[in-house]
Amino acid sequence: MDQFMKKAVELAKRNADEGGTPFGAVLVRNGEILAEGVNELHKKFDVSGHAELLAIRKAQEKLQTNDLSGSIMYASGEPCPMCMTAIYYAGIDTVYYCGSIEDAKAAGLGTSVRIYKELAKPREERSVKMIHMPVEDREKDPIRYWQAKKGQS
Repeated sequence: MDQFMKKAVELAKRNADEGGTPFGAVLVRNGEILAEGVNELHKKFDVSGHAELLAIRKAQEKLQTNDLSGSIMYASGEPCPMCMTAIYYAGIDTVYYCGSIEDAKAAGLGTSVRIYKELAKPREERSVKMIHMPVEDREKDPIRYWQAKKGQS
């Protein structure tokens, strides 16, 4: 096992020892650790407090950028849909993981399998109702406002 994955697994085990779930992540670029994270849901009652997201947040703050292209994520478990979305947004190129989402589900951890299936469905078929409410007054539409403002710069 590679040194960075060993670190992610160690973080996950330590987090489990401290009452959390067994998830750790290490974000690496050019052979150097940018940031680490563990699931902190048990500490902060924050559903977004996943290891991968926390590592991404720390790295972006440290580097003062949203672009983490060229980075590699090492995760003790396969990233959930929320973490994968952040990985895509951050431009992370590669993800290595140990336990699969199926392994996590079998152990009683999380609902990633169900969420991945839900997100693959058309909006109308998802269990969360998606109701489109466009802004009627084009002048008050925040996206159009931003476009106009950007065009003035």
